Amino acid sequence: MQYTSAKAGSKGVTLAKYKPLNPEVIETLILKVFWTVELSKKPPFNKEGELTWISMENCPFCDIVNGTGAVSLVHENAETMAFIPLQPIYPGACIVIPKTHIDHFTDVPDELAAKVMITAQQVGRKIREVYKPLRVGMVVHGFGVHHAHLNLIPQYDPLDITYKHLAYIENGEIKFELKNLPTPSRAELDELARSLRFD
Repeated sequence: MQYTSAKAGSKGVTLAKYKPLNPEVIETLILKVFWTVELSKKPPFNKEGELTWISMENCPFCDIVNGTGAVSLVHENAETMAFIPLQPIYPGACIVIPKTHIDHFTDVPDELAAKVMITAQQVGRKIREVYKPLRVGMVVHGFGVHHAHLNLIPQYDPLDITYKHLAYIENGEIKFELKNLPTPSRAELDELARSLRFD
C-alpha cells in the first residue's frame, strides 16, 4: 500500500508517493531517540542495531518508579503515578502509569486498571481547571515505552487526536473526515460485535 503526500508550491500542489515505514522500524527509531537523546543511557539495542526487549531493568518508567529517573511528577499514590512527558503536545499533557511493570495495557489486572483510570480522571479534572481545554483526551496507543501507560491530552480542536485513516488532500490542504472510511452493513457490524463477545 502506498500513501500520497502533497507539497504546495508556486505552481500548485506536487504529489509524491512513498511507502510507509514498517511500524517496527518507527518504534525502533522512536526508542533510539528517546534513549540516546533524552535519557543519555545505554540504549536497548544490540551491536547490530536491533531492538532488544525492554524489561524492568532497562525501562525508563520503572526508573521513574524506583526513583532513579528524572521526572516532573504530577501525582503519586501507592499503585500509580502521573507525570509530564518529555515532549508534551500541549502544556498540561500527562502520562499515567501503573507502578508495576506490565507491557500491554490490556494485561493490566482490572482492579489496577481501574486505579489508573481513577488517577487519570483526577488529573484530567485538574487539567480542565488549570488549562481550560475544550476536552481532555485519554489515549492508550501502546507504542513507545513498553510499560503500560495512558496519555492525557488537552484538546483545543477536534483534530488534536485523530487517525491517519481520516486524512485526505483537497485543494492542497490536508483534511480529516470520515468520508473515506468504509461503511459496513449492519450484518457486518453485528459480526464484528459477535467476534468480541465474552461471558
